[in-house]
Amino acid sequence: MEPGIGFWLTQRERLSGEREALVQGERRLTYRELNRRVNRLAAWLSQAGLKTGDRCAYLAYNGVEVVELIFAAAKLGLILVPLNWRLAAKELAFILSDSGTETLFFDFDFTKTVQALSEEKGVCLKRRMTIGGKAAEAEPYEETLIHYPDQEPESSESIGMDTPHIIMYAAGTTGLPKGAVLTQGCSFWNAVNLELDMGFGPADRDLLVLPMFHIGGIGLFTLPMIHVGGTVVIPRTFDAGETLRLLQEEKITLFFAVPAIFLFLIQHPRFSAEAFKNVRLVMSGGAPLPVSLVHRYSEAGIVLQQGFGMSEAAPSIATLSKELALKKAGSIGRALFHVEARIVDRSQRDVPPDEVGELVIRGPNVMKEYWNRPEATAEAFAGGWFHSGDVARMDPDGDLYIVDRKKDMFISGGENVYPAEVENAIFELPQVAEAAVIGVRDEKWGEVGRGIVVLKPGQALTETEVLDSLKGRLAKYKVPKSVVFADQLPRNAAGKVRKNDLRERFS
Repeated sequence: MEPGIGFWLTQRERLSGEREALVQGERRLTYRELNRRVNRLAAWLSQAGLKTGDRCAYLAYNGVEVVELIFAAAKLGLILVPLNWRLAAKELAFILSDSGTETLFFDFDFTKTVQALSEEKGVCLKRRMTIGGKAAEAEPYEETLIHYPDQEPESSESIGMDTPHIIMYAAGTTGLPKGAVLTQGCSFWNAVNLELDMGFGPADRDLLVLPMFHIGGIGLFTLPMIHVGGTVVIPRTFDAGETLRLLQEEKITLFFAVPAIFLFLIQHPRFSAEAFKNVRLVMSGGAPLPVSLVHRYSEAGIVLQQGFGMSEAAPSIATLSKELALKKAGSIGRALFHVEARIVDRSQRDVPPDEVGELVIRGPNVMKEYWNRPEATAEAFAGGWFHSGDVARMDPDGDLYIVDRKKDMFISGGENVYPAEVENAIFELPQVAEAAVIGVRDEKWGEVGRGIVVLKPGQALTETEVLDSLKGRLAKYKVPKSVVFADQLPRNAAGKVRKNDLRERFS
């Protein structure tokens, strides 16, 4: 069996031990230091009784400790369960119970949340370790690790590319979340796909602003950077001003973020193209990227590329080339080297170019299964291809366009309406900071659109002005029948608008 991804750090120490691996504030770890710390953590985990296949969760802000846990788990064949710190205790309790997790790493800041978790039904936390402080019934991270040896853990031939490594519970879904089981091989092939597509190398420096409880924070581009021996700069949380500073001072070459972050950056008073002068790759994903935002960055001299992925694909599926970023703004580009993509109808037959259907994919980066959900797994892999749940089209050149999520589409007077198309049109109004469209019930048409608009500071706009701007640009059935204004749009940790929240509030 091929060795798992924990082997990467062993090799990195051997080949480039003095190269800078991770930067967090004043902390700068070389690959040698990182690997030795990972080995100490692996020794603690082994001593605590964890064995291959056991689950281990973390509830923490971004930091070197999360990276260390990812690789210690890989070396031992443990399965990580990232926890979204924006969730309520009851929601976190479901994930811990569903995954059967008994070991938890947590930031000292979340001590009260962990105390509340302990009282939830179905939660059994036998082992706890706290980062950045001391908490009752938990071992302190740094003070504990120093007492453990830093030599490589005993290798096991049972640990390899097929070994489950992460259970990623998808955010923003309806009902109870499903855990996508990603093997160590999923992360390996995600890294290979991105390295082939973007030419990653040891001179690259990545700024990580996505939370590491999300697959984007792990796969874009933390693990690929470590695979090639590059450097990852890790702020604890996202701050627009701090991001602009770090881009420049740390000479960042790679920057991936969600559209909401790119919007926050360009609206920041200290925004300057100078901050991006060393960044050779500026990429957005995780949510639909408004074409107007691509143009705003282009006017500042910055090429904003679009990519597409999902938790179940670890996460990368497609990217739009830099040369086409402006010309084909709105496209997610083509499937990556080791990914196959098709657009199919309900009978799973390929549709002609430019016709809409469901995007289905296949490749070694795609998840193994949904944790303890055999029926959901079988449904997702119907016909041998993973069904993304995204309505999409492919142009004659082979470039893909996401039309919308299947579940966000609504039917008005017998016609399918895809909110993303309408949102893009609203977003082109210069007064608009954010926009979302939902379907609401209507006696005549079944459902009609309702726009929810957030204005830029100091701007004014009326419902009539918004609706009038869409007439003649969109088919009549696509134009919303009403518009409401809000202070902000609710978003999940991946930056996606929480449409369910909007439906509850504005339907």
